[in-house]
Amino acid sequence: MKYTKSKNKIEIFDKSEFNIKQICECGQMFRYFVCEDGSYIVISGDKLAKICELDDKYEVYTNSVNYFVNYFDLDNDYGAIKNNLKHFDVLTKAIENGYGIRIVSADKFETIIEFIISANNNIKRIQKIVEKLCEIAPIIKTEFGQFHRFPTVDELSLQSDEWFDNLGAGYRAGYLKQTIKDLKNVDLTKVEKLSSDELYKWLISLKGVGPKVASCIMLFGFGRREYFPVDTWVEQVYYNHFDKTKRTRKQIQTYFENIFKENSGIVQQYLFYFERSKK
Repeated sequence: MKYTKSKNKIEIFDKSEFNIKQICECGQMFRYFVCEDGSYIVISGDKLAKICELDDKYEVYTNSVNYFVNYFDLDNDYGAIKNNLKHFDVLTKAIENGYGIRIVSADKFETIIEFIISANNNIKRIQKIVEKLCEIAPIIKTEFGQFHRFPTVDELSLQSDEWFDNLGAGYRAGYLKQTIKDLKNVDLTKVEKLSSDELYKWLISLKGVGPKVASCIMLFGFGRREYFPVDTWVEQVYYNHFDKTKRTRKQIQTYFENIFKENSGIVQQYLFYFERSKK
């Protein structure tokens, strides 16, 4: 990935390896806004960036340059990954369709909360609930507008049961309340050092975190690329294009992880985006 960075700007020159629309719309993030001029505002935790597409490059404007270099995984060679995957016929089409997808490295606490909200939910509704949840947090003031940052665990732990019930999250409100309480004194930088098996077990112990949600948090929040979350879209891809012998989501997940190993997460995003784009 060819890019340069300065005090408050990143310039990304290889548009075959970066497409902001695809990155935002492949189900890995929920706090983004499309501006009237076609640019994107992306918020992660208390960090914000505006991404503008030009004819020959993207320009990313932010006061957190190094954060968004890491967030968009700009130092990873996705071209090499894609070349290694194209011998799978279905992946050739999926990669062509989602050529500019990159796996984000999101704020860990935010990722846990957002993916609890995501369970059995659709993206537009998830975004609506997340933005309502963010209304209690201070505003990030920028030349591009004013936006709430994601609230901290301390800020959320101060909210009443009634406040959670009014988020529109339905039964997930109870999960959020309990998990926020459980995370109140947890140091996620220490949790991050756990092995993948230990981390997955810890996530599963949180209220509202099942296997699919845990796999998403592992992938997008903790950078464990060997995980392959399975949802309805991925099930459709599996039964339409793969061996059709597996019957449970766990079996399908294991099947894909055994094939794609450390590239499982990026393959999942190509297939998810491809199947969803067809609709």
